[in-house]
Amino acid sequence: MQLISFTEYGLRALIYMASLPPDKMTSISQVTEVYGVSHNHIIKIINQLSRVGFITAIRGNNSGVRLSKPGETIGLGYVVRALEPLSLVNCHSDFCHISPACRLNQVLHQGVKIFLKN
Repeated sequence: MQLISFTEYGLRALIYMASLPPDKMTSISQVTEVYGVSHNHIIKIINQLSRVGFITAIRGNNSGVRLSKPGETIGLGYVVRALEPLSLVNCHSDFCHISPACRLNQVLHQGVKIFLKN
């Protein structure tokens, strides 16, 4: 399984924030500089991480981002499920003619579930 860059940099952003002292804010620009990723790409990632509750993003004079809970309580599986499109095979009947009899999607889904178990 190969993660898309969105998920990879989401994990890296969380790791970076977890390496900071508790409750210390950082900026999106700092995260961008640390990993050398497009500012717009990191903004999208930070927005999604905030939407799902892994980080707190504050706007205004004291703006910044930080983990919303201790890093050790944020499981890898939870993050990957929140960021990664987990459709492994295209089982739409227009694409696959054996989909009514095929068990591949079910087996792959079970494998991903075990891989991401927290």
